[in-house]
Amino acid sequence: MVGRQLNWDQYATAWARLHGGFDPRTAAPPVRAWLRLAYHGGYVLGRLRVTPTAVTVAGVLLCLGVPLVAVRPQDGPFLGALLVLLASVADSLDGAVAVASNRTTRLGYVYDSVADRLGEAAWLVAFWLLGAPGVLVVAGGALSWLHEYVRARATSAGMREVGAVTVGERPTRVVVALVGLLLAGLAGLIAPDLTAGTITMATAVWALLAGFGLGQLLAAVRGALINAS
Repeated sequence: MVGRQLNWDQYATAWARLHGGFDPRTAAPPVRAWLRLAYHGGYVLGRLRVTPTAVTVAGVLLCLGVPLVAVRPQDGPFLGALLVLLASVADSLDGAVAVASNRTTRLGYVYDSVADRLGEAAWLVAFWLLGAPGVLVVAGGALSWLHEYVRARATSAGMREVGAVTVGERPTRVVVALVGLLLAGLAGLIAPDLTAGTITMATAVWALLAGFGLGQLLAAVRGALINAS
């Protein structure tokens, strides 16, 4: 059953409730514009009876295509970057469809989280196939997974807010994957041997930001749970 469509103010209130109380109406202009664009897209898809799960599945399929196309000669990294971009749009739209059409569920939240982790794993596989060291790829993936795991466990332990918005959040990973693939593609046009080195640097940036973000989150979680006890 499709729920009642929400207007922007109702959507922003519902979105804030699902994201630790952060009100998108008070966000920085670029963030607010992106979230409002996602709302309009979600509103349209909701009116067309497109389900949030269908959008989530589409996003996962786009992510799984990244390592398949990234290894193509010459244009592979560029195609991979395009799929990352489309998948990130789908990732924004699935939640927007659920909220705008008043169809948010706990199960949908779980599906979305699993889809995000699968997508990031696919991007890192593409990095590895393009020449990034396996150890560095695994380190980046593990640190990102720990980031999300710590927040989930802290929330279940009583932390009411998101804890902290760190440098290792999901949007950062999207940007690193997108820019890393684009730069690897450009480097490959200059000299094929440069692709591996460029994607290795992108993987290192991913791992460093994920590690630093995890440290930020652990400090915030410690403070939040100590104050709550």
